Amino acid sequence: MTTENTKTTLTTATGGALATVHYRGTDVEGNEFDSSYERGEPISFVVGSGQMISGFDTAVDGMTVGETKTVTLSPSDAYGEVNPEAKTTFPKSGFPEGVEVKVGMRVPLRAPNGQTIVGFLAEEQEETVTIDLNHPLAGQTLQFEIELVEVTTSTNTSTDEEIAT
Repeated sequence: MTTENTKTTLTTATGGALATVHYRGTDVEGNEFDSSYERGEPISFVVGSGQMISGFDTAVDGMTVGETKTVTLSPSDAYGEVNPEAKTTFPKSGFPEGVEVKVGMRVPLRAPNGQTIVGFLAEEQEETVTIDLNHPLAGQTLQFEIELVEVTTSTNTSTDEEIAT
């Protein structure tokens, strides 16, 4: 039995479709924090799948290919509010030898389930450091300029003969 994957081009982004977008993200003062244009490569994600922050996903749903829009997202539609309890203390001795420990540095940690979580060193004490596990953009209102480049969907096709077997 042979199954073929075919790609169908759509004109409108809807739930379950693969949307390819270019975007520019800024804070409310206009400071850019991310841009697919700067990387020279758009990103693709399945609309409605939870791969993107909710406000971005919602903004793309219903867009047509070639359309550009700018959306302002509250923290609840972006990276959430700052959770003051999302901090952990870590011994300085746990850092690899030769690593310069400094406030603001990214710190990858392993969660009990094995997942890697990236935090930021918020405070340095004599023997320990405090690591903030909030997303760096948590608590911020963000703006995204989004350009829908392409929308596709994949379908599996089989011949009548294959279905009969």
